[in-house]
Amino acid sequence: MALTKEEDVQMMLVCKTHLGTRNCDYRMKRYVFRRTVDGIHIIHLGKTWEKIMVAARVIVTIENPSDIIVASQRPYGSRAVLKFSQYTGALAMAGRWMPGTLTNQIT
Repeated sequence: MALTKEEDVQMMLVCKTHLGTRNCDYRMKRYVFRRTVDGIHIIHLGKTWEKIMVAARVIVTIENPSDIIVASQRPYGSRAVLKFSQYTGALAMAGRWMPGTLTNQIT
């Protein structure tokens, strides 16, 4: 089931993934479409879709799914991390994790 770019962007729009926050880092300025009257930054969904496709192409090239670590410290990202890792076999790190978790692994 291959969706087109327009269908994907429509789904992201319905899910309100285009709504940002009031403060925007200078590195994110190129991905901001515009700013609302309230000061909320609107994310450019076309550029977001392109970056998601690049990330998907990179993930597909990895032979061993257990080499992938999916991490989110935010509460609203933990469900997505757990679902992605369940379907792909990647290592999930949802919620808070200790410093050194990535660098001090016993091999």
